[in-house]
Amino acid sequence: MKKFLLLLKHIRRLSPRRKLALIGAVLLLAFGAWLYAWLVSDLPSIDRLQAGLALPSTRIYDRNGQLLYEILPPEGGRNTALALNEIPQHCIQATIATEDANFYSHPGVDVVGIARALWINLRGGEVLAGGSTITQQVARNLLLDPEQRAERSLRRKLRESILAIRLQNAYSKDDVLALYLNQSYYGNLAYGIEGAARAYFGKSAPELSLAECALLAGLIQAPAVYDPLANLEAAKTRQAAVLDLMAQNGYLSQEQAETAKLDALQFAATPFPINAPHFVMAVWTQLQRQFPEQVYQGGLEVVTTVDLNWQTIAQEIVQQQLYRLNNPVVAGRVPANARNAALVALDPHTGQVLTMLGSPDYFDETIDGAVNAALAPRQPGSALKPFTYAAAMNPLRDQPWTAATMVLDVETPFVTRKLESYTPANFGLVEHGPVLVREALASSMNIPAVVALADVGLPALVGLLKNAGVETLADNTGVDLAITLGGGEVRLLDLAQAYSIFANGGYRVQPTMILKVSDHAGNVLYEWKPPRLDTRVIDERVAYIITDILSDDNARIAGFGRNSALNIGRPAAAKTGTTTDFRDNWIVGYTPNLVVGVWVGNADNTPMTNVTGVSGAAPAWNAFMRRVLLGQPELAFPEPPGIVRHEVCALSGLLPTPECPLRKTELFVAGTVPTKPDNLYQTFEINRQTGLLADDTTPPADRVQRVYLVLPQEARDWGIRNGILPPPSQAAVRLPDEKTGLRLLEPDPYTVFQLSPITPPETQRLRLTVGAPPGTLAVTYLMDGAELGTVTAAPWALWWPLELGDHELVARAQMADGTTQTSATIPFRVTTYVPPEMRFGGN
Repeated sequence: MKKFLLLLKHIRRLSPRRKLALIGAVLLLAFGAWLYAWLVSDLPSIDRLQAGLALPSTRIYDRNGQLLYEILPPEGGRNTALALNEIPQHCIQATIATEDANFYSHPGVDVVGIARALWINLRGGEVLAGGSTITQQVARNLLLDPEQRAERSLRRKLRESILAIRLQNAYSKDDVLALYLNQSYYGNLAYGIEGAARAYFGKSAPELSLAECALLAGLIQAPAVYDPLANLEAAKTRQAAVLDLMAQNGYLSQEQAETAKLDALQFAATPFPINAPHFVMAVWTQLQRQFPEQVYQGGLEVVTTVDLNWQTIAQEIVQQQLYRLNNPVVAGRVPANARNAALVALDPHTGQVLTMLGSPDYFDETIDGAVNAALAPRQPGSALKPFTYAAAMNPLRDQPWTAATMVLDVETPFVTRKLESYTPANFGLVEHGPVLVREALASSMNIPAVVALADVGLPALVGLLKNAGVETLADNTGVDLAITLGGGEVRLLDLAQAYSIFANGGYRVQPTMILKVSDHAGNVLYEWKPPRLDTRVIDERVAYIITDILSDDNARIAGFGRNSALNIGRPAAAKTGTTTDFRDNWIVGYTPNLVVGVWVGNADNTPMTNVTGVSGAAPAWNAFMRRVLLGQPELAFPEPPGIVRHEVCALSGLLPTPECPLRKTELFVAGTVPTKPDNLYQTFEINRQTGLLADDTTPPADRVQRVYLVLPQEARDWGIRNGILPPPSQAAVRLPDEKTGLRLLEPDPYTVFQLSPITPPETQRLRLTVGAPPGTLAVTYLMDGAELGTVTAAPWALWWPLELGDHELVARAQMADGTTQTSATIPFRVTTYVPPEMRFGGN
């Protein structure tokens, strides 16, 4: 207090002039303090520069480095930083001429430039050159918050200038210019010259021409106004102004400027077109799961497994095939109504997904093009049959099947887990009688496949498929014997993965879509490593035999003819699939180093018109395989140790006898070669005069040896329909059936029959037949415990008039040795048929 009083006393003694000077100094000091507080006190630090940088985009590339897509930060845009020496000089010069002609000569703030820009803008009546220096714009865009940047005031301009001077003192001119070119917003979500080059011209910045650089440099001041994709005329006018400024500043001659104004500009079809969109979306989903923060905030560089060139080929081929299906040139054919398709290609040894086409056109809403059919569950038709036979051939089974196992391709009833009758039929309702597994699988016969599944059991097939990669069926409690014919849903990618076990010797592979993930600083966050194939799903010898069957052009003649679309001119295995009503077409085929699956159908599940796997999907598969493998060496499937070759009778698959007219060499897993002789071809001594068996009264001159084809009893009717004469009825034949007991063949178990009210009852009868063992003298049929009648000769048939109700049928055979055999019980039902017009009441 004493000091303050002394100070006041001292001031009173000052002269008026000194008092005035002191007051002025105090006011000036106060003003300076206020000015500092107003302008400088809360200015952001230059150290915050990095925080204002536009976030790097996450870029997804194909395996060869071609850009597929960029994932944008939320509310941000695409950005790729380039070094200044990577940016074309034309772009640098166009930017300096337009935004800051004195950039390299001022200290961050250009008073002369601001005055000149003001004069040019007033004279031109529009924004031809910027008023702020490049350094000021960098300071404003990277250091000020959005509200301050939008402020139009003297305070913001002065604060911007102070920051520019500080920035100039902290960074070199080239550093500031690089920041500007890499961070400026060019419109259409593009930050930086690289992002702008890709957004507008679909190319990288180093590839930009003079005309393109001039157009981009003119966008910075008002990207929305000069957007060439929305207002090309305004953009061209702005481009001409930039070229004139470049000429005025000595960067090029006026003649060069005029020439550049005339250059045609080729814009990208869409800003940042997406390549392989379905694949990219699948990768995106995986990135969000594995790198939830970096994918948006830090920016990632992602190298994927897909080959963009193969992807383009796949799309072209699929579009062409759909066009051919829907625009047939062959007279009499109708349009197929096939609007969608998918294709997947992967390496069977690594699991790398080389191609994933989810539809012919991702952007076509009329076909639900954005739906990825490669990942959509669909019914696979017969495409699961190889797995059924592979399960049956497992050498660890007590009685493993082989490629020479004989199966009857005749009408065969089965009982489902729901205790319902199920009788499969072949495509076209054609039956082939006795066939070997090789022909049954290669020609895709339905009945033998269900016989195989009934033998091996549902759990074995579902388990094999799950271990191979098809896990959707394991969770489906409703699957039954029809699963081997496509009853159930699978994904194309999973099916291609599963087929890899046949191409690679029995090992499961895991599909992979990402090879490498790095952050924007180059730090590797993930890198794919070749997997160890140590999970064997099936025996390698079984895999080889299945492959040999699926690549056997002769074995598939019955189903597809010779030289079908399954033949690509080099070793390749393939299997087709077609579902009921032609809703789905499939093919999965492979070489030793490539698995390719194709699906054709409609995303809305509407049926196609008469399109099968071999006519719908197979031509696309064939064309793709030929294109992508062109120039590559032909590879044979390597044969594993433990495969043996042995001659068998071509019809029974058993060891040849002298009677067997046709023989073939078949592949076997060691230890599974048949040991029994053929029993289908049997020799009988016939009386040439009567055609009956020779007896004691037949003269030697009339005795002849004749070989007959003795079919199993289940194939007896098929043989008669196909002109195969059985031996004389009284001949003592050796039945080839392994099932030697008495069994009912007709009717099918759990079948529901209907009595028609408009047909005479005596004409509505049911044929009862049995498979009788050797030595059968008579067969008696019992319905619901009551005897119906007895027959004493093959084919042991009895006709029974239908009666309403639930019934149980049993057969009893009297044997020559005095014993009796009884069949299993067959339940069935008879109901009344009600015409459709009588099923609903009237009004």
